[in-house]
Amino acid sequence: MKGDWINYPIKCEVIITPTNWQSIYEAIGIARFVVIHTTSQLNKYFYYPLIGDGPIPLSLFQSESRSNGLASADLSFPFNGSDFWLGDLGLEFFHWPQQKVLKKEFHRQCACIVLESTNPNPTTNSYSRVVSWIDEESLGIVEAYAYDAKGKQLKDFYPKDFKKVNGQYQLQSMIMENVQTKSRTRLEFDLKK
Repeated sequence: MKGDWINYPIKCEVIITPTNWQSIYEAIGIARFVVIHTTSQLNKYFYYPLIGDGPIPLSLFQSESRSNGLASADLSFPFNGSDFWLGDLGLEFFHWPQQKVLKKEFHRQCACIVLESTNPNPTTNSYSRVVSWIDEESLGIVEAYAYDAKGKQLKDFYPKDFKKVNGQYQLQSMIMENVQTKSRTRLEFDLKK
């Protein structure tokens, strides 16, 4: 794809607790999006517009009055105008009830398991299915194709760069291309910390 890149300042933080881990994405000055991952449970999603000149305090994320979070229909909404939908950032498709291993093959120079995730209730504005190539060794996503409600490929997601930090490989950047609109977004992570 050709064209200009548009840069949006986004801060990403992962907080690990004894019961879960939280991925916090903040579009500086615009909104904060939180994904709470808990083993053997569905993700919980929370989207907060920023108030005034500063972010909403983290304590509000754990407020009982906001415990319901976003409905699954709300997850097909772009984060900060990017090609990443809210559900993409939480890998929501891995929580759909229908998961099927299609085959094993080499893809992007990795031995992969090809997994098809099917949405039980796709809407006109959501994915009907996602096909993922998962590295057999690290279990990380090598690439994933998302399909619209009509079965046409909508997006191509792939991690771009990995970097070894403190002995562990971490994702340095990932790209989401909307093959229908010809737009793309790259998220880059500062791994210095």
